[in-house]
Amino acid sequence: MSLNVVVGFGPAGAATARLLAEQGHAVRVVTRSGRSPEPGIEHIAADATRSGALAEAAQGAAAIYNCAAPPYHRWAAEWPALASAVGAAAEATGAVLVMLGNLYGYGPAAGPLTEDLPLAATGPKGRVRAAVWEQARSLHEQGRIRAVEVRASDFFGPGVTDGGYLAGRVVPRLLRGKPVSTLGDPDAPHSWSYLPDVARALVEVAGEERAWGRAWHVPTEPARSVREMVDLLAAESGTGPVAVRRLSPAVLGVAALFSPLIRELKEVRYQFDRPFVVDSSAYRAAFALRATPVEEQVKATVDWWRGRVAAAG
Repeated sequence: MSLNVVVGFGPAGAATARLLAEQGHAVRVVTRSGRSPEPGIEHIAADATRSGALAEAAQGAAAIYNCAAPPYHRWAAEWPALASAVGAAAEATGAVLVMLGNLYGYGPAAGPLTEDLPLAATGPKGRVRAAVWEQARSLHEQGRIRAVEVRASDFFGPGVTDGGYLAGRVVPRLLRGKPVSTLGDPDAPHSWSYLPDVARALVEVAGEERAWGRAWHVPTEPARSVREMVDLLAAESGTGPVAVRRLSPAVLGVAALFSPLIRELKEVRYQFDRPFVVDSSAYRAAFALRATPVEEQVKATVDWWRGRVAAAG
């Protein structure tokens, strides 16, 4: 089996590294601080924005999975250095560059999101994410690297905590039977990317040469509103119906004074104020992976959170 390097160990990086290890691959995870080793996974401390350090860590790798991202409020300032470094490391080592992307680059769109939409975002976070992919695609088209991007919507599932809009904000409260507050319209259809499916898609496209050179959407179940997802999660948790309340602009305004994250969410509020639907039919037509049925997603998520709460006492 091959050596694979995963940059970042947030929810997606951890899920990808563990999936690769389960498949029998050697896995090396690069983070700033490093970690203790775990079965099949070597953790090393390195600054991924330094291409030399990253290239050294990736020597002999078949693929580099970039699952890292700067802090949300520092994207515009810090993404360019990270993107340049992972591209340079892929060029130096010959490893396939597999990038975890999101949907910000499209900006607001009328209708379902498909991979052939222009990257027309006007906000800083959307523009920088579009530029990250355009840089990698340009290197790919020049023949200097082999690159592919997998784009996900909001993460959901086991392992997703504070970084996940649905799981991190919703499940801990509904497990206690508490009301849930939401951005935007709680009844607008919204696509949710199940974390294990994100990891499986990243690993699948790494080994498929016909996938390289373009972006793909993670296979995703039909869009469901926040209210629908809360109802499913509450039913699975056994806490009964849970109220879903829309946060008022006034409350968000006050929260933004104290929270950089809330301030930054203003740019992408459109994703929750209107239908936000991902079309993943291109992926399904080309590859084997299918989205996990939503009932299985919900059960696994509730079970994971129950275990987390119990462990915390």
